[in-house]
Amino acid sequence: MFGSLFLYCSPITREVRRDSVESLLGGMEEFPVRTVEGLCLGTSLAISGLFFYIYRKKRKSVDKLNEAPHINLDGKLADLLNVTPGKCLQYVVIEGAVQPVGEPLRSQYQEGSVGVVQKLMLREHKLVWNSLAHTWMDSERVLHQRVNTVPFSLVGSDQANVRVLCPLEASELKMEIIHEKFHQATYGFTDIVGQYLSGEKPKGQLETEEMLKVGATLTGVGELILDTDRVLKLRPPTDGSEYFLSTADFETLRLEQEDQAVVWRVLASVFALAGAAVLLWVGCRYYRSLMVCWEQERLKREFERLGSGATQQGSREQETPLENDCVICLTQLRSCVLLDCGHVCCCYSCYQALPQPICPICRQAINRVVPLYQA
Repeated sequence: MFGSLFLYCSPITREVRRDSVESLLGGMEEFPVRTVEGLCLGTSLAISGLFFYIYRKKRKSVDKLNEAPHINLDGKLADLLNVTPGKCLQYVVIEGAVQPVGEPLRSQYQEGSVGVVQKLMLREHKLVWNSLAHTWMDSERVLHQRVNTVPFSLVGSDQANVRVLCPLEASELKMEIIHEKFHQATYGFTDIVGQYLSGEKPKGQLETEEMLKVGATLTGVGELILDTDRVLKLRPPTDGSEYFLSTADFETLRLEQEDQAVVWRVLASVFALAGAAVLLWVGCRYYRSLMVCWEQERLKREFERLGSGATQQGSREQETPLENDCVICLTQLRSCVLLDCGHVCCCYSCYQALPQPICPICRQAINRVVPLYQA
């Protein structure tokens, strides 16, 4: 492509184009990405990639939910699995009432409440001083947590039941809060002084008990198998698909998963756009600096052309007035006009060597420079 351009251009134009291409390629080798910009770009792309990975994983779970068949929990289910290859249905949706296998768990705080999964938690709430925001921020810390479970089944019509395995590995297992009590912290004057010195003010402790009650309707999504003793069991899928146990109905569960997938997709898009914005900013800044370099190269060639025209007969003759010499090097002719002040006092080489763009005569800032044409 460059050869065809050089073929139809004059020697001077070809030289200008060659210099421009060389300066462009040289600038591309040193793409100006600052440390903060590189950090922002890398962070945004990494977070976007992470969120996109989570979105794809959640999207696959939603697709599996949409394709999962609904199985009625009745007396015919065991016969259906008995004729199924491997006596296994890899991913199905089944609903039933929670019933314990043996003695249920009893609530420690609410008399008469029984369940199959129980979670006891004790959390500390306190205020922590934030020196950046100059305010007190809420903080929470789990002091104690205990989870108790007993074997249980999902019971449908005709007293057909399915044993639920590994309930703590399931997603969306939201239990009912049957006890919640906040114990307010008490402290004296010395405690108040110590709190301000340490930057921490205890508010109290929150005591909660959650339970999956007996008789609650539960939606299970997983792998359904028929054991050797003709016991139906629901377990986490062996192919790595997500295992669900939810007290909500299937449609609500599906919509919740779709909403989560949309949220992760939006977050991935936002951080990807942030990375693209940083890259666009760097590209625009690089383009502006490239334009400045090209303008400087053009001026340099113009000054060199003027200088070669003035010295093509050899070195400058001795009778040349001294007042036309550059005030900096005292060897070259004055060849540029400094604007906005308008002083003609130096050659272009000395102008480029100035440590700061300031006129050496009046100390005014130099906004631009133009060649000096002498008749």
